[in-house]
Amino acid sequence: MPDALMPAATWLLEVNNLSCGYGGDSVVKDVNFALSHGDIGCLLGPSGCGKSTILRALAGFLPLNAGEIQLQSQAISLPGRTLAPEKRRIGMVFQDYALFPHLSIAENVGFGLNALKKAERRQKVMELLNLVHLQDLADSYPHELSGGQQQRVALARALAPEPTLILLDEPFSNLDTDLRRRLSLDVRDILKTLGISAILVTHDQQEAFAMCDQVAVLKDGRLQQWDVPYNLYHEPANRFVASFVGQGGFIPGTALGPDTIDSELGVLHGNRAYKWQPGTLLDVLIRPDDIIYDADSSLKPKVVEKTFAGTSTLYRFRCSEDTEFEALFRSHLDFHMGEYVPVRVEADHLIAFERV
Repeated sequence: MPDALMPAATWLLEVNNLSCGYGGDSVVKDVNFALSHGDIGCLLGPSGCGKSTILRALAGFLPLNAGEIQLQSQAISLPGRTLAPEKRRIGMVFQDYALFPHLSIAENVGFGLNALKKAERRQKVMELLNLVHLQDLADSYPHELSGGQQQRVALARALAPEPTLILLDEPFSNLDTDLRRRLSLDVRDILKTLGISAILVTHDQQEAFAMCDQVAVLKDGRLQQWDVPYNLYHEPANRFVASFVGQGGFIPGTALGPDTIDSELGVLHGNRAYKWQPGTLLDVLIRPDDIIYDADSSLKPKVVEKTFAGTSTLYRFRCSEDTEFEALFRSHLDFHMGEYVPVRVEADHLIAFERV
């Protein structure tokens, strides 16, 4: 739920108890989140979790079974009442670009600006093409552009009517890894420059964290956590978020106190107090960046797997049949399969859950 202490006027978008789906069935249930003016939010989760369903509801393509969507304090969706998509001042950037092949790039961008005089429309179009660094391609056609360039055109077209909110439906998924990383940061810079809020749908965590201010993690149509990327990684609300976000794995442990755990990696001290009773059996999340190489450590697990990645190497270590974990070291520390490596745990944010 939006923070009750925050004045409602500061929210651009509010989603309250949203439930919607297809054929009368609710794919998404009881979803709540709010987005501030100028922020970029993200709907993140595995396939089939309800990301695109929520986006369709925000766009006005899908009616609500329950709940409410507000934009600038105006209800735009309620059960039985849905403001038409074209009246929402919401822009949409699709996965497949959806450009008109028979129109030039300038004509594509200016498609929704027919109310302007020809000279004003041309000036607006060129300003937007300059913003997305395509001003020299105004008279070209979509088939003459690369995928990244076509996506920039789609963004410029969505920005042309000066929307209050932009919806981005996996807009970079058709691009190669390097291009999608660069383009996602470019799009973020453009939106931030214009002060336009956006909601991105993606399954790519790196993309979500690099581009967005707030991220919603979804599972089976329910919101698990709406938070800043840092908190999703270091302070996950539940076991699913802990497992889904970032890398890492669970090792067995036993509670010694509210913030202290005994494990095969030693006694671990947390940064927060839990409500465990001493002796409670736990699963402790160990991230690759929680493990530090320490030549003086008596803890020496065995290397059972390694993945070289240029500047770093990801190792999988084994202490016993029940205790395996990963560590990310700079690649100059080159250990071999079967080697016993001295390490220690330095987990500033200790994450654990009762064993089930």
